[in-house]
Amino acid sequence: MTEMHTTATLRSSERVIAGTTVLALSGELDLLTAQPLSARLDMLTAGPHPDLVLDLRTVSFVDCAGLGVLCRARNRTATRGGRLRLVTADAGFLRILRHAQLGGVFEIHTRLSNALAARPEFDDTSAAAG
Repeated sequence: MTEMHTTATLRSSERVIAGTTVLALSGELDLLTAQPLSARLDMLTAGPHPDLVLDLRTVSFVDCAGLGVLCRARNRTATRGGRLRLVTADAGFLRILRHAQLGGVFEIHTRLSNALAARPEFDDTSAAAG
C-alpha cells in the first residue's frame, strides 16, 4: 500500500518492500518542509530496528534544515539498531554531503534496487552466531 503526503514543495510516497519502508521524496527539502518530514521520519524510526530507504532521486533542492532532518533520521535509526539508506545520484547533493563532512555518514546508493539488496555493513545475527 502506498501513502501519499504533500507539504509545501515536498511530496512523498511511502511503501513497504520486503519489510523495508521506502519513502520516496520529490521537490524541495528545506526550512519550509523540514518539520513535517522530520515528524514523519520520527514515526517511521520510533520502533526497534527500523529499516528505511529514503529515495531522494527527485529531490531538487536540499538546504541545511534538510540536512539536519537527514542527520536526525540517521541518528534515530542507528540508536535503535536499524538501517537508513539514501538513494541519490545527484552530484550537487553528494558534493554538499562531502563539504559538510557527511560523506561517510550515510549509506548511499544510486539505484533503489541496490539499496534494497544491500547487505548491512554489520549484522548482529552473524556476530552472535560466530
